[in-house]
Amino acid sequence: MKLRLLAMGKTVPGPMEELVDDYSRRLGRYIPFELECLPEIKTTGSLPVDALREKEADQLLKKISPTDVVWLLDERGKAYRSVEFAAHLQKCMNSGPRNLVLVIGGAYGFSPRMYGRAQEKISLSKMTFNHQMVRLFAIEQLYRAFSILKGDPYHNE
Repeated sequence: MKLRLLAMGKTVPGPMEELVDDYSRRLGRYIPFELECLPEIKTTGSLPVDALREKEADQLLKKISPTDVVWLLDERGKAYRSVEFAAHLQKCMNSGPRNLVLVIGGAYGFSPRMYGRAQEKISLSKMTFNHQMVRLFAIEQLYRAFSILKGDPYHNE
């Protein structure tokens, strides 16, 4: 299985980008992993939120194949403890998908089309974080999940 993280917008160069790169490399030791950041939709502020979400969906859906399993990172999704998330990830891998794609939407969330395409919604927290932090948290949790599955000493419980 290949693991991909699609995200709207770019990570600003600096410490956050360095951490994202570090955890991406670590994760890549366990599974083929790709982070792809799509350009934000440029608006003059006059584009309604629903239209913005739809334009973002157009960009995201071009990057998702019909056979991909898609999990949206969404504040209204299911929250897992790290060990539970690792088990859930293992269950997904056991079902045999070629690709698992996790998606981080734009500032206003996802369009109904994205919710319709996704198999799951996952929450990293009930709190709201900026999208750059969500990238880091998502990649770190994926790395943590694989370290749990492999019995490596990264996670303490």
